Amino acid sequence: MPKISEVFQEYGFKDDRLTLLAGPCAIESYETCVEVVEELKKITDELGINYVFKASFDKANRSSMSSDRGAGMEAGLEVLRKIKEEYNVPIVTDVHESYQCAPVAEVADVLQIPAYLSRQTDLLLAAAKTGRVVNIKKAQFMAPEDIQSAVTKVETEDKRVLVTERGTMFGYHQLVVDMTSLIQMRETGYPVIFDATHSVQIPSGYGNHSGGNRDYIFPLMRAALAIGIDGIFAEVHPNPPKAISDQDSQLYLSKARPILEEANKLFHEHLNSKVVYADEDLL
Repeated sequence: MPKISEVFQEYGFKDDRLTLLAGPCAIESYETCVEVVEELKKITDELGINYVFKASFDKANRSSMSSDRGAGMEAGLEVLRKIKEEYNVPIVTDVHESYQCAPVAEVADVLQIPAYLSRQTDLLLAAAKTGRVVNIKKAQFMAPEDIQSAVTKVETEDKRVLVTERGTMFGYHQLVVDMTSLIQMRETGYPVIFDATHSVQIPSGYGNHSGGNRDYIFPLMRAALAIGIDGIFAEVHPNPPKAISDQDSQLYLSKARPILEEANKLFHEHLNSKVVYADEDLL
């Protein structure tokens, strides 16, 4: 099965480096995206971290009809195209409909399947047929071993896959992260990513929009890195309280450096660890 270096072969990613998928939740403006990509690229270049810029052109699964959904596909893809060309970074963005996959793949290097849609067969197949990397987010209602069914659908067309853990529903308006799921998802044979910011969401916590607890982001990230993962997904914004979405669960851009420095250290500590799991077949 492909490793990070094979999934992102054209960008020279290395397997012995932490991989980061990060950027603002939604494309609010070209200027905001530039502010984020410039700082994160500078940090990741200095720390030797593989970096993929993330931003969504459409937040289609908003709690309320009145919520701002972002730039839209046409304008959003133009922003992502500029970011890709000017900063030489791969791009990851969400797709919600099968018809979106082909045009989005003309710009994005990774088509991300939102967690709520990770059982949608037609969407998974359409994404896989583009030949781009497909990042499947495990649904909040899905057991970790069930992600294999989604992976199998994509494998019928392509084997450039990432699987992402983003928390599991625990009653109403509450997510928990079962850290053993990171080990179980490794059985797919594909790189495992931990979504540190969506995992602290409180879905529909404010009734017409979601809440979250930013204070839990790094503790959960630290635990995931200690268990052993290939990469981190994180939404990062210059001023999260003013963002159009996920105000309570995006990281402050100004605080990204110390968090990534510690994350990178933890990644390499695990990489060099001699400790093995009881079932060595999981390694």
